[in-house]
Amino acid sequence: MMQQKSFTLIELLVVIAIIGLLASIVFISLAGVRARARDARILLDLRQIKTIAAMINSDYNSYANLCAVDLTLNENAPAPYGKQLELIEDDLTKQQGRSPLIMLCVAATSRYCVSAVSSTFDFISEDYHSWFCTDSDGRSEFRFYCWDESTDTPTDRCLEHKAFPPPPPPPP
Repeated sequence: MMQQKSFTLIELLVVIAIIGLLASIVFISLAGVRARARDARILLDLRQIKTIAAMINSDYNSYANLCAVDLTLNENAPAPYGKQLELIEDDLTKQQGRSPLIMLCVAATSRYCVSAVSSTFDFISEDYHSWFCTDSDGRSEFRFYCWDESTDTPTDRCLEHKAFPPPPPPPP
């Protein structure tokens, strides 16, 4: 009679362990890809805000309708801009993965600045290098905040304009 060859229990456990290890490596690498995709979506939202700001300025000869008093996007802006800004703000909240939305929107008659925190912002280490910004000057369409060692505060070309307040501190 012919003896059948089969795998031993040890061989099966080794194969299962190797498959588990490979799967965990794939899941870890996918987490970084998801974070980069959320950040790309935040940048796209800022590009849409820039387009809406240009349309508001074209229609009203002012950027003032872009931002609300509480330094967020103005959901009460004249139609159709208010609804568009509301949808963008909802999407930014979803992409950041936290509520309330962490952003800064300031606008005056002749200029504006909108900044939003990336999805990978770390409040524990206070990583201010993950803020994205767009402004009316067009010189700094999308870029990171820089940390100013001398004043121990985040800085940005948007904030160099004295008409704009500094960004709000991160929540505890």
